[in-house]
Amino acid sequence: MAFQVYNNSKYFENCDFTDPQHCSRLCDLVNAYITDPKGGGTPLTDRQKLHLLDGLETNPNAIVLFIVQEEEIIGYAVAFISFSTFLAGRVMNIHDLFIEEEYRGKKKGKMLLRKLIEIAGQINCRKMTLEVRKDNEVAQILYFSEGFSPTTPEMYFWARRLD
Repeated sequence: MAFQVYNNSKYFENCDFTDPQHCSRLCDLVNAYITDPKGGGTPLTDRQKLHLLDGLETNPNAIVLFIVQEEEIIGYAVAFISFSTFLAGRVMNIHDLFIEEEYRGKKKGKMLLRKLIEIAGQINCRKMTLEVRKDNEVAQILYFSEGFSPTTPEMYFWARRLD
């Protein structure tokens, strides 16, 4: 079961993987992120959606959080808890943070990020990490405003696809 660490509130909800509306909305938001110019990808197939939902639901280190406005889910974040040998403690890695386009510029991303920072503190994380595209200056400004910065020494994020 995905990591559950807080009570739902007026603005935030854990993704309930037993709720078909939550599952559908999460897949819609992930596809909106993937097809956004900053996502630059191809929408998930129905099969990939099933793998996404199953994988997140059964990962005990996953946090899947919605941001809500007037009872409508308008964005989401996915984070994973891991462990740092250098810090001898938990680390939260923010994998996705996405707000629907019509709600951007209204501090919703900041609210969602601050909630993740709060959760990381509640579960005694020693550090938070994330990746941000070099050309995504809006996201960089948000992350910098909340205390994130390039590492010293600066590091590369490398990947190798295995599909």
